[in-house]
Formats: sequence, structure tokens, C-alpha cells
Amino acid sequence: MDESLAAQIDTYLAHLEGLIRRGLELRDRLAIDSSDGSAIAATRAWQEDCGVTINQLSGGSKAHWLARSFSQAFLMRSESGRAVEEAAPSEIVTRLLDVLEQAVATLSTMNDGTGAAGYSTASLPASSEATAPRRFEFVHNSDLRPVVEQAYIDSRHALEERDYDRALRTSCGILEAIVTDALAHKGLSALAASGAPAGKIADWSFDTRLTVAERAGLIRGGCARLPAVARTYRDNEKTAGPRAVVSEREARQTGQVLHVVMRDLDPGR
Repeated sequence: MDESLAAQIDTYLAHLEGLIRRGLELRDRLAIDSSDGSAIAATRAWQEDCGVTINQLSGGSKAHWLARSFSQAFLMRSESGRAVEEAAPSEIVTRLLDVLEQAVATLSTMNDGTGAAGYSTASLPASSEATAPRRFEFVHNSDLRPVVEQAYIDSRHALEERDYDRALRTSCGILEAIVTDALAHKGLSALAASGAPAGKIADWSFDTRLTVAERAGLIRGGCARLPAVARTYRDNEKTAGPRAVVSEREARQTGQVLHVVMRDLDPGR
């Protein structure tokens, strides 16, 4: 990757992380008092800063999926899907945090050198304009698709409810499922050439599956950002005593890694 492009991506990532930190602080203030005038004013200023950044990353295109996600964050929808009113301030903050995380996940693929040619220094890839990375049509096992679709929804709900342990474990479960599906489709004989251990894939640890998938070229280096508590989530589930406390940052970072891996497994996304 060109060094100047890498430097700009790092600048954007640092800026996005700063926006995310501000958003988390504002959401906590609004949760305490939704009528706090100073918090509301600060939230509006933060939303404007988010809008400027999203516009830059979208290349000024309102049709870009990131720009559309930003606009949709402000609307509350009825059961039929029609926009009926503006969402509550704290809900808007939560939705915008999700949009910022998607931007971080996408830029991270570029920073890892995994982005496709034709990236702009000021916008996300045009191939991302059709949809945000949330679907699982790339999963080979058709019976698995609805399961991970529902799990993805559950993971987002867990984040909104601030159940970070459940959010992280659900994201890890999705990550393990889609990587295992990709490994199985590749086949044990082909994986053996990439240094895969003997035995069934189902007997491999979560961390081993990720390592083999990287070596086989199924996924790239995005899993390097996976928190330690996520890599050992299976062990934590088996622990009889208290589980390790999962922070909001760890839960959100695990979700970001999931988005990156989804892109790896579905390059046309």
C-alpha cells in the first residue's frame, strides 16, 4: 500500500475512534438525563462532526451505503418499515456508533492491505455502496444462513442493551460458524497443504480455525484485532467460576472484526 494512503487511513481511523469515544460518553450522559441541555447541544455538535466525516468517507455520494446508514440512523420506523418520526437522542447516538464502527471495519481492511484496487484516499470503496456488510449469502451451508442472520440481530440487540458479554459471545459464535463453513468448503486435503492440524475441523479450537483460515487465504489479517477475551470465549463458557468481565470496547471491537471477516469471505460485498 502507498505510504501516503496508509497514513491517511490511520488518520481517519484515529478520528473515528475519537468520535466513537465521544459518542459513548454522550450516550451515558443522555441515559442519566435525556433532557440535559448541555448534553443535547454536545450531541448535536457530535452528530455534525460525524456527518462531515461520513460525507468525506462516502466521497460526497448520498447513494453510498455509509451515507444512507447515517441518514437512516435518525429515523424511527413502523412495523411496516415506513419512517414515522425521529428516533430518541440516545437511540440516534447508538445507531451512529454502529455506522462509525462499520466505517472502522471497512478502513481496517484497507489498512491491513486487503482492500481492492481503486480505493479513494477520501472515500470508502464503491463496491460497498450497494449494502452494508450484514448479509450471509456467502455462507455455503444454506441451513446455517438463517441461524447466523438471527444471531447477528441478537448481537446488535445485546449491544443496545449493554449486555457486552452476550454481544461478544454471539459475535464470536457467528465468526466461528462462518469461518468453519469456509474451512469445510475448502476441504481438509487443501487445508493440510496450508499446515492445518490432523483431525476433524470440529475438533479444532476457535483460535486454530482462525489461524488455518488465514494460512489458507480464506481470510486476511483482520483477526489480529480480536481481543484476547474473544479468542478464548469458548474456555470462558466452560469456566465454573465468574467469567472475565467484557468491556464495551471489547464487544464492539469483536463486532468490527466480524465485519472484516465477512468482507474477506465475500469479496464482492
